[in-house]
Amino acid sequence: MKFSAVLFDCDGVLVDSEPLTNGVLRDMLEESGWSMTPAECMAYFVGKAVRDERVAIEAHTGKPLTEDWMQQFYQRRNQALMDGLEIIPGALAAVQVAHTLTQGRIACASGADRFKVEMQLTQVDLMDYFVGRVFSGHEMPRSKPAPDVYLAAARQLGVLGAHCLVIEDTSVGVTAGVAAGATVWAYCPKPEAGDALLLAGAARLFSQMGDLPGLLSGL
Repeated sequence: MKFSAVLFDCDGVLVDSEPLTNGVLRDMLEESGWSMTPAECMAYFVGKAVRDERVAIEAHTGKPLTEDWMQQFYQRRNQALMDGLEIIPGALAAVQVAHTLTQGRIACASGADRFKVEMQLTQVDLMDYFVGRVFSGHEMPRSKPAPDVYLAAARQLGVLGAHCLVIEDTSVGVTAGVAAGATVWAYCPKPEAGDALLLAGAARLFSQMGDLPGLLSGL
């Protein structure tokens, strides 16, 4: 195995959560005065923490981004995820192979809050592979695209960033992985997204998560 550890993003890589989360966000922003299509909301917010976009949200809605609003968002988001979350096809086998090849040195490093990440991993029966190795950008000095969450995961595993393989699906996440010194492979089910991921620094694109076990085994 060429890499000492494999670090997975969560949303869009292990679980198909982004359409659900962004659907709730789009609806709540429209209720507040910022109207976007689902595609526009996804393009703007995917890979980002909502709180980090406070200035833009307040500018478009003309209202302060309050803690009450954020708590309502979390509640509605969590309910949508509990009702409709599904695992990314092939993610279980990818995690199992990475876990075996690295002798357990895998982690989940997400820009989302810890409750959401652990709830999602539990819901799709992946949590057992990541117990004690879940890292949230909300708990770091900076979230993605800063490298903090990936550097924290690497430190916990006792591995240098340069010896890690990061699996991401957004330009924001790829940027974070590259900034941590890692090699980044981008899961890219939509060909039109490939150029942006490569521009951000992805070393490889793959279109199906089911391809990852073979790619890892071939290292």
